Amino acid sequence: MIAYDCDVLVIGGGIIGLSTAHAITRAAPGTSVMVLEKEPGPARHQTGRNSGVIHSGIYYRPGSLKARYAVRGAADMVKFCAEYGIPHAVTGKLIVATDRAELPRLHALVQRGRENGIPVRELGAAQIAEYEPEVRGLAAIQVSTTGTCDYVAVARQLAESSGAEIRYGAQVLRIDRRPSLGVAVRTRSGEVIRSRFLVNCAGLYCDEIARMTGDDPGMRIVPFRGEYYELARPELVQGLVYPVPDPAFPFLGVHLTRGIEGGVHVGPNAVPALAREGYGWGVIRPGELGTTLAWPGSWHIARRHWRYGAGELRRSLSKGAFTEAVRRLLPAVTEDDLVPTAAGVRAQAVLADGTLVDDFMIREGAHAVHVLNAPSPAATAALPIGREVARRTLMALGEL
Repeated sequence: MIAYDCDVLVIGGGIIGLSTAHAITRAAPGTSVMVLEKEPGPARHQTGRNSGVIHSGIYYRPGSLKARYAVRGAADMVKFCAEYGIPHAVTGKLIVATDRAELPRLHALVQRGRENGIPVRELGAAQIAEYEPEVRGLAAIQVSTTGTCDYVAVARQLAESSGAEIRYGAQVLRIDRRPSLGVAVRTRSGEVIRSRFLVNCAGLYCDEIARMTGDDPGMRIVPFRGEYYELARPELVQGLVYPVPDPAFPFLGVHLTRGIEGGVHVGPNAVPALAREGYGWGVIRPGELGTTLAWPGSWHIARRHWRYGAGELRRSLSKGAFTEAVRRLLPAVTEDDLVPTAAGVRAQAVLADGTLVDDFMIREGAHAVHVLNAPSPAATAALPIGREVARRTLMALGEL
């Protein structure tokens, strides 16, 4: 008889891993859950290094996981924050077209929003000033269900109220999986933890964890760094202002976000990171960079999108170029108004043919569920994602 340390072992203490642990213990109170996180606290990477936006779901293909979970997750997140007294605000946002070529894409977003059940208001150039006096554009749409919150506080609350055992400073080095015995995980400290089932919510390292279990994820994480500035004159922006996104990319472009603390974040751009936690050009991990360069999809991306990438690289290396991009929306901004602040890294799943995986990706293996693509809007959608991963986990446990 095997002595298991827990029924379910969750790898990753970001908002998705903690939401999953929370959902499992809520749905099946007798199930013992342990979360392993390599950092000394929760939400140290994607969860804690974004602009804090509660996304409405307007951008995502109707019927996709992103569309369904973002719409549902936005409402759930506001309710969760209200229940636990976590700072949040539902301010709405503007998506602004600054070039005539963007107008058809803006109109397509109106239709997509309506298909996803999201209330939108179409604005002419003069009406933009009703919401944002300093913003200029040819047309815009106002999305009332967008907001902001403190996702780190959400993650902490999920950890506290989950009933799971959370172990920080526990980096996973090896996983042994046997069909009749579940999984055994060895951490950097030498400890071995045995569990009936494993849930992989490792974010930037989710593909590596999947391969440790013996499952082929069929993708690789290619990290993209998003660089931010803080606006020295926050009074220039009242709420949230976005450009019309390019549908060829999963990135939303440089936008303006008034956070719950009153400051205004400007960004992010999207440049290749030289490490999975490469928050600056000086952070290089040759092994991780080699893994990225060895993946055929990385080269397909470079060949297919080099013009776009060159523009992003220019904005990364030149503050003046970044300012130019911001001035398309906010003409009054100057270089002196932009103060560098912490960057983030997006864990973008890429297929071998160079396809940037657009939707959330959740895959199942023997004694395991892997969350393989959960970048933005995953924080918004964390609660429904957690419930879905919990459902799959508990169904599998019932069959073991």
